[in-house]
Amino acid sequence: MKKIIFSIGILSILVLLFIWIANVQVSSSTKEQLFDTVDHIPYNKVGMVLGTAKQLNGGQLNYYFTYRIEAAAKLYHAGKISFIVVSGDNSRTGYNEPKDMEEALIEQGVPKDHIYLDYAGFRTLDSVYRMKAIFNEDSFTIISQPFHNERAVYIANHLQLKTVGFNAQDVTRKYGFKTLLREKFARVKVLLDNLINKKPKYLGSPILIGEGLKQEKVE
Repeated sequence: MKKIIFSIGILSILVLLFIWIANVQVSSSTKEQLFDTVDHIPYNKVGMVLGTAKQLNGGQLNYYFTYRIEAAAKLYHAGKISFIVVSGDNSRTGYNEPKDMEEALIEQGVPKDHIYLDYAGFRTLDSVYRMKAIFNEDSFTIISQPFHNERAVYIANHLQLKTVGFNAQDVTRKYGFKTLLREKFARVKVLLDNLINKKPKYLGSPILIGEGLKQEKVE
Protein backbone atom coordinates (compact mmCIF):
# COMPACT_ATOMS: atom_id res chain seq x y z
CA MET A 1 0.00 0.00 0.00
CA LYS A 2 2.84 2.41 0.83
CA LYS A 3 4.43 1.74 -2.56
CA ILE A 4 1.13 2.46 -4.32
CA ILE A 5 0.66 5.74 -2.42
CA PHE A 6 4.27 6.71 -3.16
CA SER A 7 3.85 5.93 -6.86
CA ILE A 8 0.63 7.95 -7.05
CA GLY A 9 2.37 10.84 -5.30
CA ILE A 10 5.30 10.79 -7.73
CA LEU A 11 2.95 10.58 -10.71
CA SER A 12 0.91 13.51 -9.42
CA ILE A 13 4.05 15.60 -8.98
CA LEU A 14 5.18 14.79 -12.53
CA VAL A 15 1.78 15.71 -13.96
CA LEU A 16 1.74 19.03 -12.09
CA LEU A 17 5.31 19.71 -13.21
CA PHE A 18 4.39 19.08 -16.85
CA ILE A 19 1.38 21.39 -16.57
CA TRP A 20 3.59 24.11 -15.07
CA ILE A 21 6.24 23.69 -17.78
CA ALA A 22 3.64 23.84 -20.55
CA ASN A 23 2.12 27.05 -19.19
CA VAL A 24 5.46 28.76 -18.64
CA GLN A 25 6.68 27.74 -22.10
CA VAL A 26 3.62 29.09 -23.90
CA SER A 27 3.57 32.39 -21.99
CA SER A 28 7.28 33.17 -21.99
CA SER A 29 7.91 32.33 -25.65
CA THR A 30 5.13 34.56 -27.02
CA LYS A 31 5.14 37.64 -24.77
CA GLU A 32 7.06 39.78 -27.31
CA GLN A 33 4.43 39.03 -29.98
CA LEU A 34 1.40 40.26 -28.05
CA PHE A 35 0.15 43.85 -28.08
CA ASP A 36 -2.33 45.70 -25.89
CA THR A 37 -2.58 48.97 -27.82
CA VAL A 38 -3.37 49.86 -31.41
CA ASP A 39 -0.52 52.36 -31.63
CA HIS A 40 2.27 49.80 -31.30
CA ILE A 41 0.93 46.78 -33.15
CA PRO A 42 2.27 46.32 -36.71
CA TYR A 43 0.01 46.25 -39.76
CA ASN A 44 -1.13 42.95 -41.23
CA LYS A 45 -3.46 42.58 -44.18
CA VAL A 46 -5.63 40.13 -42.25
CA GLY A 47 -6.79 39.80 -38.67
CA MET A 48 -8.31 36.56 -37.41
CA VAL A 49 -10.86 36.58 -34.58
CA LEU A 50 -10.94 33.34 -32.61
CA GLY A 51 -14.46 32.07 -32.08
CA THR A 52 -16.57 31.81 -28.98
CA ALA A 53 -20.30 31.69 -28.28
CA LYS A 54 -22.25 34.94 -28.46
CA GLN A 55 -24.22 33.96 -25.36
CA LEU A 56 -23.63 31.71 -22.37
CA ASN A 57 -25.76 28.64 -21.72
CA GLY A 58 -28.15 30.63 -19.57
CA GLY A 59 -28.66 33.23 -22.28
CA GLN A 60 -26.42 35.86 -20.69
CA LEU A 61 -24.06 37.93 -22.80
CA ASN A 62 -20.64 36.35 -23.30
CA TYR A 63 -18.09 39.09 -22.63
CA TYR A 64 -15.33 37.13 -24.34
CA PHE A 65 -17.35 37.47 -27.54
CA THR A 66 -18.19 41.14 -27.04
CA TYR A 67 -14.64 42.20 -26.28
CA ARG A 68 -13.14 40.26 -29.20
CA ILE A 69 -15.54 41.93 -31.63
CA GLU A 70 -14.74 45.36 -30.19
CA ALA A 71 -11.00 44.68 -30.49
CA ALA A 72 -11.28 43.50 -34.11
CA ALA A 73 -13.37 46.51 -35.12
CA LYS A 74 -10.91 48.81 -33.35
CA LEU A 75 -7.99 47.36 -35.30
CA TYR A 76 -9.88 47.60 -38.57
CA HIS A 77 -10.94 51.23 -38.12
CA ALA A 78 -7.41 52.16 -37.02
CA GLY A 79 -6.03 50.80 -40.30
CA LYS A 80 -4.04 48.03 -38.64
CA ILE A 81 -5.83 45.30 -40.62
CA SER A 82 -7.74 45.47 -43.92
CA PHE A 83 -9.68 42.20 -43.75
CA ILE A 84 -11.04 40.01 -40.97
CA VAL A 85 -11.45 36.24 -40.81
CA VAL A 86 -13.92 35.08 -38.17
CA SER A 87 -13.07 31.49 -37.30
CA GLY A 88 -15.35 29.40 -35.13
CA ASP A 89 -17.65 26.45 -34.63
CA ASN A 90 -20.62 25.71 -36.87
CA SER A 91 -20.87 21.99 -36.19
CA ARG A 92 -24.51 21.80 -35.14
CA THR A 93 -27.84 23.26 -36.20
CA GLY A 94 -28.66 26.61 -34.65
CA TYR A 95 -25.11 27.27 -33.49
CA ASN A 96 -22.99 29.46 -35.76
CA GLU A 97 -20.09 31.35 -34.19
CA PRO A 98 -18.70 32.76 -37.49
CA LYS A 99 -22.09 34.15 -38.58
CA ASP A 100 -22.69 35.71 -35.16
CA MET A 101 -19.26 37.33 -35.30
CA GLU A 102 -19.83 38.60 -38.83
CA GLU A 103 -23.14 40.22 -37.86
CA ALA A 104 -21.57 41.82 -34.78
CA LEU A 105 -18.67 43.22 -36.82
CA ILE A 106 -21.06 44.69 -39.39
CA GLU A 107 -22.87 46.42 -36.53
CA GLN A 108 -19.47 47.87 -35.57
CA GLY A 109 -19.09 49.37 -39.05
CA VAL A 110 -16.90 46.74 -40.73
CA PRO A 111 -17.98 46.19 -44.37
CA LYS A 112 -19.40 42.75 -45.10
CA ASP A 113 -17.11 42.23 -48.09
CA HIS A 114 -14.08 42.68 -45.82
CA ILE A 115 -15.16 39.80 -43.56
CA TYR A 116 -14.46 36.14 -44.32
CA LEU A 117 -16.09 33.25 -42.47
CA ASP A 118 -14.25 30.10 -41.45
CA TYR A 119 -16.88 27.61 -40.36
CA ALA A 120 -14.40 24.88 -39.38
CA GLY A 121 -12.50 26.63 -36.60
CA PHE A 122 -13.49 23.97 -34.10
CA ARG A 123 -10.24 24.31 -32.14
CA THR A 124 -7.61 27.03 -31.90
CA LEU A 125 -5.23 24.72 -33.77
CA ASP A 126 -7.76 24.40 -36.61
CA SER A 127 -8.26 28.16 -36.85
CA VAL A 128 -4.53 28.93 -36.99
CA TYR A 129 -3.65 26.06 -39.34
CA ARG A 130 -6.45 26.90 -41.78
CA MET A 131 -5.27 30.50 -42.16
CA LYS A 132 -2.37 29.17 -44.23
CA ALA A 133 -3.93 26.00 -45.64
CA ILE A 134 -7.23 27.57 -46.74
CA PHE A 135 -6.77 31.35 -46.81
CA ASN A 136 -3.12 31.31 -47.97
CA GLU A 137 -2.02 33.74 -45.25
CA ASP A 138 1.22 33.10 -43.38
CA SER A 139 1.41 36.52 -41.74
CA PHE A 140 -1.62 37.77 -39.80
CA THR A 141 -2.92 39.23 -36.54
CA ILE A 142 -4.70 37.01 -34.03
CA ILE A 143 -7.45 38.64 -31.95
CA SER A 144 -8.63 37.24 -28.63
CA GLN A 145 -8.04 37.59 -24.89
CA PRO A 146 -4.38 37.52 -23.71
CA PHE A 147 -4.38 33.92 -22.42
CA HIS A 148 -5.89 32.70 -25.70
CA ASN A 149 -3.56 34.78 -27.86
CA GLU A 150 -0.55 33.26 -26.11
CA ARG A 151 -1.65 29.76 -27.04
CA ALA A 152 -2.68 30.68 -30.59
CA VAL A 153 0.58 32.51 -31.32
CA TYR A 154 2.51 29.57 -29.84
CA ILE A 155 0.73 27.25 -32.26
CA ALA A 156 1.48 29.64 -35.14
CA ASN A 157 5.16 29.73 -34.19
CA HIS A 158 5.29 25.95 -34.32
CA LEU A 159 3.72 26.08 -37.80
CA GLN A 160 6.33 28.68 -38.83
CA LEU A 161 3.73 31.38 -39.40
CA LYS A 162 4.43 35.05 -38.72
CA THR A 163 1.79 36.28 -36.31
CA VAL A 164 1.15 38.85 -33.62
CA GLY A 165 -1.67 38.88 -31.13
CA PHE A 166 -3.91 41.83 -30.29
CA ASN A 167 -5.24 41.48 -26.77
CA ALA A 168 -8.95 42.08 -26.42
CA GLN A 169 -10.20 43.31 -23.07
CA ASP A 170 -10.10 40.51 -20.53
CA VAL A 171 -12.86 39.49 -18.15
CA THR A 172 -12.69 39.39 -14.37
CA ARG A 173 -11.06 36.39 -12.68
CA LYS A 174 -14.38 35.44 -11.12
CA TYR A 175 -16.15 35.50 -14.48
CA GLY A 176 -13.38 33.62 -16.29
CA PHE A 177 -12.28 31.18 -13.56
CA LYS A 178 -13.45 28.01 -15.34
CA THR A 179 -12.02 29.16 -18.66
CA LEU A 180 -8.62 29.94 -17.13
CA LEU A 181 -8.59 26.56 -15.39
CA ARG A 182 -9.30 24.77 -18.68
CA GLU A 183 -6.56 26.82 -20.31
CA LYS A 184 -3.95 25.21 -18.05
CA PHE A 185 -4.75 21.82 -19.56
CA ALA A 186 -5.25 23.20 -23.08
CA ARG A 187 -1.61 24.25 -23.08
CA VAL A 188 -0.53 20.72 -22.20
CA LYS A 189 -2.61 19.54 -25.16
CA VAL A 190 -0.81 22.05 -27.40
CA LEU A 191 2.58 20.58 -26.53
CA LEU A 192 1.30 17.07 -27.20
CA ASP A 193 -0.28 18.17 -30.50
CA ASN A 194 3.03 19.71 -31.55
CA LEU A 195 4.87 16.49 -30.80
CA ILE A 196 2.64 14.48 -33.15
CA ASN A 197 2.12 17.33 -35.68
CA LYS A 198 -1.64 17.28 -35.19
CA LYS A 199 -3.67 18.47 -38.18
CA PRO A 200 -7.24 19.85 -38.41
CA LYS A 201 -10.06 17.38 -39.02
CA TYR A 202 -11.36 19.40 -41.99
CA LEU A 203 -9.63 21.48 -44.65
CA GLY A 204 -11.40 22.47 -47.88
CA SER A 205 -11.07 24.58 -51.00
CA PRO A 206 -8.69 27.58 -51.05
CA ILE A 207 -10.09 31.07 -50.46
CA LEU A 208 -8.13 34.15 -51.54
CA ILE A 209 -8.68 37.08 -49.21
CA GLY A 210 -9.21 40.41 -50.92
CA GLU A 211 -9.58 38.92 -54.39
CA GLY A 212 -11.30 41.50 -56.56
CA LEU A 213 -11.07 44.14 -53.84
CA LYS A 214 -8.53 46.92 -53.53
CA GLN A 215 -6.09 45.86 -50.82
CA GLU A 216 -5.04 48.88 -48.87
CA LYS A 217 -4.88 50.10 -45.30
CA VAL A 218 -8.19 51.37 -43.97
CA GLU A 219 -8.07 55.04 -43.05
